[in-house]
Amino acid sequence: MSAYLGLFFAALIAATLLPLQSEALLVGLLLGGAYPLWALLLVATVGNVLGSLINWLLGRSLDRFRQRRWFPFDDRQLARAQRAYGRYGHWSLLLSWLPLVGDPLTLIAGLMREPLWRFLLLVTLAKAARYAVLAALTLG
Repeated sequence: MSAYLGLFFAALIAATLLPLQSEALLVGLLLGGAYPLWALLLVATVGNVLGSLINWLLGRSLDRFRQRRWFPFDDRQLARAQRAYGRYGHWSLLLSWLPLVGDPLTLIAGLMREPLWRFLLLVTLAKAARYAVLAALTLG
C-alpha cells in the first residue's frame, strides 16, 4: 500500500508547479513486477490529474488578484495569453504531459476559465497516455 501512496503523491506533486519526477518511481515499480500494471497506471494518472487540478484551481483564483501591485501579469500580458489560448484553446491541454510546459499550461487553463469537465477529460487523456507509453517502453 505504501508503494501506491508514494506513487500517488509523487505524481500529484509532479503535476503542480513544484519540481518532482514521478516517472522514475513508476519505472522502478514496473520493473519490480510486484504490482499490477493497471493499478500503477491508475494511481499515477489519478495523482497527476489531481495535481493538474490544483493548478487549474489556482489559475481560477488568480484573476481576483488582478488589480494588486504584486500580481505577476499586466493586462497586456493577460490579453496576449487569452488570444493565444483562444487560438490553440482547450486542445493545447493535450500537451499537459510535457515537462516544463504542461504545468503552467494547466494553470493558464484555469485562469482562462476552461470548463472543468473539458479540462479533466483532456488532461486525463494526456496524462494516461504518457504513463501508458512509459509503461510500454519500460516493459516492452
